[in-house]
Amino acid sequence: MLVLLALLIMAGLMTLWMKHWWLNKKIVIEQFLKYMAKAVAIVLPLLILEGLVWSSFVIVPAAGRGVVFNKFNGIKPIALGEGFNFILPWVEEVTVYDTRLQKVEFDATAASKDLQSVSTKVALNFRPHATKVADIHRNVGVDYAEKIIHPAVQEAVKATTARYTAEELITRREEVKKQIHELLKSQMAPADLDLTETYLTDFQFSQDFAHAVEAKQIAEQEAFKAKRDLDRIRIEAEQKVATAQAEARALALQREAITSNLIELRRIEAQRFAIEKWDGHLPQTMMGNNPMPMIDFSQMNGKGK
Repeated sequence: MLVLLALLIMAGLMTLWMKHWWLNKKIVIEQFLKYMAKAVAIVLPLLILEGLVWSSFVIVPAAGRGVVFNKFNGIKPIALGEGFNFILPWVEEVTVYDTRLQKVEFDATAASKDLQSVSTKVALNFRPHATKVADIHRNVGVDYAEKIIHPAVQEAVKATTARYTAEELITRREEVKKQIHELLKSQMAPADLDLTETYLTDFQFSQDFAHAVEAKQIAEQEAFKAKRDLDRIRIEAEQKVATAQAEARALALQREAITSNLIELRRIEAQRFAIEKWDGHLPQTMMGNNPMPMIDFSQMNGKGK
């Protein structure tokens, strides 16, 4: 930008002085070089002044901190705050750190307690301590994620995964996440990095383990189905026993209810029914489809013969 501005100024000056070095449609070399030197003498101080002005301040964005490195005294202990900040031009350099909440993701591979290979994707939310960015810059540098966080994730995942079987990593996921979070927090704190949250976004196991889990689920489903069938058969058998017992009790009650008086009463009722249906004529023959029933009148009037 400054070079372009300088060229524009020099072009303007040379155009203004054209009558001195452009004679009879020809360039007078001596005059051209003379006025070119004058243009450079005018533009060069302006460039130097402008460079000094632009190099004398730096803008730190919102939620940022600027670490100042002085070529003579090293890193200043106090970082620059947000907005305009003045520095010594060409002597001091500023590195801006973002102190807002940041997110990083890493893949980690480890072995479980039962020697199953487990791949885990770990996501972290963290922020550098705003008052410690000078120490971070001095001790670690701007690539603190790769130097500090990445190795810490690998170590925390390996240490935690080795305590659980592959199945427990799934069933006790929250407990696993909490342990990884605590390990990471303790390892990142000395580097002035504040860990706020840890996420285990994915667990991937070997194909052999996946097949074993699937086979176990199938076996459990079949065992549940067999148990349910046994329960159904037992209930049906109990229902049949109960039905048979009820029928037996009903027959017993019927047998108890059938007495000689009841039999005599039923015989008398049958004879009365026959009399009510008799038309007064004796049958001409005893053969036929509807023979007249024999009626014992002596029993009906109480006199036997």
